[in-house]
Amino acid sequence: MERAVPHAVPLGQVEVFQALQRLHMTIFSQSVSPCGKFLAAGNNYGQIAIFSLSAALSSEAKEESKKPVVTFQAHDGPVYCMASTDRHLLSAGDGEVKAWLWAEILKKGCKELWRRQPPYRTSLEVPEINALLLVPKENALILAGGDCQLHTMDLETGTFTRALRGHTDYVHCLALRERSPEVLSGGEDGAVRLWDLRSAKEVQTIEVYKHEECSRPHNGRWIGCLATDSDWMVCGGGPALTLWHLRSSTPTTVFPMRAPQKHVTFYQDLILSAGQGRCVNQWQLSGELKAQVPGSSPGLLSLSLNQQPAAPECKVLTAAGNSCRVDVFTNLGYRAFSLSF
Repeated sequence: MERAVPHAVPLGQVEVFQALQRLHMTIFSQSVSPCGKFLAAGNNYGQIAIFSLSAALSSEAKEESKKPVVTFQAHDGPVYCMASTDRHLLSAGDGEVKAWLWAEILKKGCKELWRRQPPYRTSLEVPEINALLLVPKENALILAGGDCQLHTMDLETGTFTRALRGHTDYVHCLALRERSPEVLSGGEDGAVRLWDLRSAKEVQTIEVYKHEECSRPHNGRWIGCLATDSDWMVCGGGPALTLWHLRSSTPTTVFPMRAPQKHVTFYQDLILSAGQGRCVNQWQLSGELKAQVPGSSPGLLSLSLNQQPAAPECKVLTAAGNSCRVDVFTNLGYRAFSLSF
């Protein structure tokens, strides 16, 4: 599908317009298809591009293989976050979440399957949705963002079943403790809150900025990224990137990274993080910086690990942010190539 071009732009200037779009593009979100062979990326213009990882990684790959197989207009505003079920691509922007069938997308038929809007306090409120989190055991989706709440949606019925209230400012990020029905959330109020999904109650609060070893008042108190692995959590943003033991609410490792981090994830015995600056950072749990691998974007907003067992040949790390490029790392030590929106 062709990129949207304003009617006022003469045909001779279409290429110039599209070049300017790419120049000012930000890619906020990524999601891997259930088969593991495709990657979706969502940008600040409301577009979603689908890339064929299998084609781009092929020994016969050409430059055309690194461009989208399909691009479509998904939202009127930015696509802040995405997630994939075994059949659907879910995307969210200002105030609503939409579903697309992966099978139909790949046939280049990009009609939305459904759209839902959480029950906001007023009909005039259209807060952005910053985070989507799948809870497979519950067949549920959790949304969070500008209205300071977490909304739980039943994916089978499409109904919103509960709202979790406790944050006093924007919620930026969510993480699931897989061994128990608990969700972590972090936001502008500087708190990481732990929620029990069975009781729909907040059971633990960690105000990161109040701990002297983590606090960086010049950067603010906001929590922009978090990840969890059993009894451990790593989070960062304004405060330093820090590893926490959840049961004791104790910071065990403060990582020596000055730039605010926007995405973090556990990977094997490492922690991967990215944010201001071009590099994907690889940390030992002890706090030692193992490697910094430069990419093509001046700032990174999302990392995606493709670990789908159905496509081991497409096992890659992808990184995207303040450019039209998605960097592909076939080995954590270097950037192999970039996909181009």
